[in-house]
Amino acid sequence: MPRFVVLTHDHPVLHWDLMLDNGDALRTWRLARPPDADEDVIAEPLADHRRAYLDYEGPVSGGRGEVRRWDAGDFALLEENSDQIRLRLDGAKLKGVATIELSGDDALARFYFTTD
Repeated sequence: MPRFVVLTHDHPVLHWDLMLDNGDALRTWRLARPPDADEDVIAEPLADHRRAYLDYEGPVSGGRGEVRRWDAGDFALLEENSDQIRLRLDGAKLKGVATIELSGDDALARFYFTTD
């Protein structure tokens, strides 16, 4: 089963990076706050990241702060189309269905999570 990780990253300001294993790389979105079932959060798509971040905590090269694991686990892709990505997450904190609603210009997405 593919893996996911959510990292806290303190550079340039505190944010959370949602990363999904996509074979050779991690599909990544920047979240302004931790994902949870309370409310939606804007998800800014970022360039793919190295798979090493699935297991890494510590300083980021180039003086770009530090990352710490907020949650990690496995995921199953339920649906992906031009409008959304739906996943079943099985992490320590995130257990349930997550939806990433994609915008037409791919500049911003919306992440929301529902518990089982």
